[in-house]
Amino acid sequence: MTVRAVVDALDARYPRNWAESWDRVGLVLGEFEHPVTRVLCVVDCVPETVDQALDLGADLIVAHHPLLLKPVSSIAPDTFKGALVHRLIRAGVALYTAHTNADVANPGVSDALAARLGLTGLRPLAPAEGAAAGEGRGLGRVGELSEPLTLARLAEFAAGRLPVTAAGVRAAGDPERLIRVLAVCGGAGDSFLADAARSGADAYLCADLRHHPVSEHLASGGPALVDVAHWATERPWLDEVAAWLREVFAVEVLVSDVDTDPWTVHANRNDLEISP
Repeated sequence: MTVRAVVDALDARYPRNWAESWDRVGLVLGEFEHPVTRVLCVVDCVPETVDQALDLGADLIVAHHPLLLKPVSSIAPDTFKGALVHRLIRAGVALYTAHTNADVANPGVSDALAARLGLTGLRPLAPAEGAAAGEGRGLGRVGELSEPLTLARLAEFAAGRLPVTAAGVRAAGDPERLIRVLAVCGGAGDSFLADAARSGADAYLCADLRHHPVSEHLASGGPALVDVAHWATERPWLDEVAAWLREVFAVEVLVSDVDTDPWTVHANRNDLEISP
């Protein structure tokens, strides 16, 4: 199997024209005819996951987040991104990115997140438009929990089902509010708060929620909110894409559990009493 063969298959599953116009997806670096016997799937291409790829002898990294999303004027080895590029090229490791084109896919990033939470009857939170339109594609998913949970219990449930991070899980809204229909979005989700409000969901789970948008959303009667670490909402997709790669190719596919969430400490006072 070659880099080109794997890239062609990934491009067919996650067409590049499904990505947002600002996104940068596809093959980042690597020789097309280089053989591939081992693949490592990661959320972020960072020094820790590059270390892991080299230690494992991976020939290809499939990453969710782009390494070169914003333009750079240099990839000199004394820059953060340049150092990673040089290390990968020297080691003969190719790098491929599937980002918003994997977010909008069906199945995609939010389907894997919804599956971890046992949601059924899935539909897109924000249906896809343009090249990706149709066939259930779109950003986020809305589905039903297997049984109704209070918001407080839902936060505990999510913490138990999703990858553990120092940031943990927090929720906004009445802790006793009963949640039957849940909207989810892998990654940053505050741009879809209005979609969540229109979806009929009782709660919306995503990452990177901010103080003022959350406050205004709740004051406007929107669904309760559950905020999870960015990495934890997207890590489940790695299992799905890895399983698919194993089915298509006779290669070893590994999944990175290196927690790349930047927040590493979370503390509360032991005597802290929280009231809504």
